[in-house]
Amino acid sequence: MNAEQQRLGESAAPDAPWRRWGPYLSERQWGTVREDYGPGDAWNYIPHEHARSRAYRWGEDGLGGISDLQQRLCLSVALWNGKDPILKERPFGLTNGEGNHGEDLKEYYYYLDNTPTHSYMKFLYKYPQAEFPYADLVAVNGSRDRKAFEYELLDTGVFDDGRYFDVFVEYAKGGPEDVLVQVTVANRGPEDATIHVLPTLWFRRTWSWAGGPEMPALRAAASSTIRAEHPELGAYHLYCQDGAPLLFTENETDNVKVFGSPNASPYVKDGIGRHVVEGASDAVNPRQTGTKAAAHHVLIVPAGGTRTVRVRLAAGDVQDPLGPGFDEVFRQRLAEADAFYAELSPPGKGPDEALVFRQALAGLLWSKQYYCYDVDTWLTSHGLDPWSVSDRRNHGWFSMDAHDVIVMPDKWEYPWFAAWDLAFHAVALAVVDLDFAKHQVELLLGDRYLHPNGQLPAYEWNFSDVNPPVHAWAAHFIYTLEVQLRGQGDLDFLERVFQKLLLNFAWWLNRKDPDGRNVFQGGFLGLDNIGVFDRSAPLPTGGTLDQADGTSWVAFYAQNMLQVALLLAGRDPIYEDLAVKFAAHFLWIAASIDRVGDVKDEMWDEEDGFFYDVLRLPDGTGTRLKVRSLVGLLPLCASTVYLPRVQEGVETELAEKVRRFGERHPWLRVGMSAADQQGVAGRRLLSLLDEGKLTRVLARMLDESEFLSPYGIRSLSRHHRDEPYRFWVDGTAYEVGYLPAESDTGMFGGNSNWRGPVWLPMNALIIRALLHLYGFYGDDFTVECPTGSGKRMTLFEVGEEISTRLTRIFLKDADGHRPLYGGQRIYQEDPHWQDLILFHEYFHGDNGAGIGAAHQTGWTATVAVFMTLFGRLSAADLLTGHRSEDQT
Repeated sequence: MNAEQQRLGESAAPDAPWRRWGPYLSERQWGTVREDYGPGDAWNYIPHEHARSRAYRWGEDGLGGISDLQQRLCLSVALWNGKDPILKERPFGLTNGEGNHGEDLKEYYYYLDNTPTHSYMKFLYKYPQAEFPYADLVAVNGSRDRKAFEYELLDTGVFDDGRYFDVFVEYAKGGPEDVLVQVTVANRGPEDATIHVLPTLWFRRTWSWAGGPEMPALRAAASSTIRAEHPELGAYHLYCQDGAPLLFTENETDNVKVFGSPNASPYVKDGIGRHVVEGASDAVNPRQTGTKAAAHHVLIVPAGGTRTVRVRLAAGDVQDPLGPGFDEVFRQRLAEADAFYAELSPPGKGPDEALVFRQALAGLLWSKQYYCYDVDTWLTSHGLDPWSVSDRRNHGWFSMDAHDVIVMPDKWEYPWFAAWDLAFHAVALAVVDLDFAKHQVELLLGDRYLHPNGQLPAYEWNFSDVNPPVHAWAAHFIYTLEVQLRGQGDLDFLERVFQKLLLNFAWWLNRKDPDGRNVFQGGFLGLDNIGVFDRSAPLPTGGTLDQADGTSWVAFYAQNMLQVALLLAGRDPIYEDLAVKFAAHFLWIAASIDRVGDVKDEMWDEEDGFFYDVLRLPDGTGTRLKVRSLVGLLPLCASTVYLPRVQEGVETELAEKVRRFGERHPWLRVGMSAADQQGVAGRRLLSLLDEGKLTRVLARMLDESEFLSPYGIRSLSRHHRDEPYRFWVDGTAYEVGYLPAESDTGMFGGNSNWRGPVWLPMNALIIRALLHLYGFYGDDFTVECPTGSGKRMTLFEVGEEISTRLTRIFLKDADGHRPLYGGQRIYQEDPHWQDLILFHEYFHGDNGAGIGAAHQTGWTATVAVFMTLFGRLSAADLLTGHRSEDQT
């Protein structure tokens, strides 16, 4: 057991000592829902230009920073190149209304390394030596429409001739409450250049709340030391290098600048920035006390050279804090991180695969962020109560009270959680930190999050919207992985999750199947603009939408709950009835999604061999919306194999239940898998597709002119490039066409596109289904892959092929180029850029280039799962059941 594994063994609890300090500080708090006290336009209530002067209420932001678990004390690095109009304290980007494709980060920074206990972390920020082109970025993007490319920071020319600094920020823990920080500035330009580096320490402004803690304080202590005293945290010291002036101000709003009203004190949030940039000596407190402080270093960095700044944040006193022992701690922690990842890295792979694997997990770990949102307090401050009638955002969620570290989709563009994102984050996180992954699955099921009616909060912009129900799958995945890694799974964890999900499953049945037909109308379901209409809004035709994906998600949910019930029944027979219950739920859904005969208003289209949403009009008639998209591939994902040896008694009863159901409804067998038949090694299969449907759907999915991209499965068939789907309502055409990159519609903000790109989380579920189907059909069932190629593969091999195409996005090709970089030559050719991996929100459907949120590390970190999956499994394992049956 290496040192990091040992620390993890001592740190199962989310608040364990080694977890108390980490990268829990967001890169962006401005423009978030929580800080919106205006009319509901969160992007503009606190814009970027207010962020440096306006104190937040719910969180803090910084550049490559850290905080304690409750974000009471924060530490990050501020920079100034001597030319910018403001101090660089946080990343800059365009809000939704400013970008021609929605929100858009206009910075370059990278999460290079991190360990689960944050014993070692490394961050890189690329800072231009010329004035940062804030106004230019806003103006040019504002002048472009959705059909034009985004205007990026590289396009402005500020990085030409290498005239920029690489600012590396590294953290190494000398102990649970002893954090060493090293900032290394590299000058990539041809001339010596000056940079100001300001390690900055401050308190989150909790003292402004009624009943909040007493006001904490920072003050100058011994030479070059800042002492922090907090009523809950106790005392900490920030040890700084000799000779660096210490600057102090208050973390309070500059009312003069923001509101035109007087300040209670001359020392406000932007005081340090005004002192450094404007030379305003009266903006910082000469008594060297306050709630925000920084050590001001002015470095002249030679061309091609480096300069270093060191600080150390520790509880209590440390002797010789920046002395010789400082380097030894860094050396040791980096060596331990190397040893930890060496054991995790994909077996039999090269150094490039290891680099991608490590950076994927590093980005995921850097995305752990403190999230505070007491919805009761927030709504009350808007003048609302639980009995009022209001359309104010999240009005029905007075019960929700979030104050936890959560793995975010993105620390800049999305400093908030979404339910299904978090489930995928937990799956990827399980590769590196099983205990924290379990904590993340359970978090939204706790009483502070789960609505009294059983609904999971969907996402911050609208908790009452609907995300796909994937928590049961994530819990089962993590359990089975723990069986493999530790030899025993955590049944107590599964039972806790299962009990809460019973409430949520009932919510789906009662709220999203209004007609009781076992056909679900989920709404948004996280797929943004994939459909003809905005699925979160009333339909322009009136009526409702029978969703192929919504119905498939609930079928998948029932399968996952069945899996968990079978495992729990192994130690408590009370779960046997629940296992049968979920099998019956699945069978009724399967019977509803494809009724007997060629029914004109059902989801399965016999002529096309594909599933579609059905638009049900007010008069009760229905018509298929024939868009070939992931919506029609979701029924494939609802495929799960079961082994009879899981629990012999339960299997017998379950098989008997299926048999009796089939006898009463013989037509059921026409449309679905032979649930009462045995596959390879006695396995049973529940699937929405019988062998005939499976063959036809796979033929489309594996067709390179439709879904199969060189880089995974597209979200929309390329068939719609030449034949867009149009649906007319009262003379208005609603159209869906193939868009392999950015969206050309403003639906859901416009910066998320499900009309062609490759999305890793959906590919993960497709691969999972293929492995389950292979576990049932075995080597005798093969399909053409790609369709029309004449090359036949087993479903295991198809899954492996898709996984290979996905990982190809990030790896260097024969020319040394990474597809994710697209046409950006500096990334492809410059040694200071070419190994910096970004894990985007989604990827170009034809060339694999990264699109969407640049730091959407969250669910894209599932690439780490793909990279290990086929290296650790074999066809023999799946067929013989040599390992746990859950391996499948």
